[in-house]
Amino acid sequence: MAGVSRIQYPANATPITVPCSGSISPMYILSAFNKGADGVLVSGCHLGDCHYIEGNYLARRKIQLVKELLEFVGVEPDRFRMSWVSAAEGAKYAEVIKDFVADLKPLGPQEKLKADRS
Repeated sequence: MAGVSRIQYPANATPITVPCSGSISPMYILSAFNKGADGVLVSGCHLGDCHYIEGNYLARRKIQLVKELLEFVGVEPDRFRMSWVSAAEGAKYAEVIKDFVADLKPLGPQEKLKADRS
């Protein structure tokens, strides 16, 4: 809705659309950080309001595991966030992105993952 409504959000945010937040593999998130992303925001439907019945509950469980994994490999916890935003909430989505980008700025560029360090 944010794009259709032409609501502005930071140009350095790259949205990747998936059918459901529950379909996001932890490997996608790790790959983004490994390729140099300064932060990853996963956004899904509000709990109890999923087109795929329980996809957002599955996403919530995965996100908890991903947070632990990212901490283990050395990614600062503030570089990863989950938000619950309906597809009809374009303005809220843009605001969530703006807030996340603003929170990332003081952290500076992300360092390589521990697995890539020589």
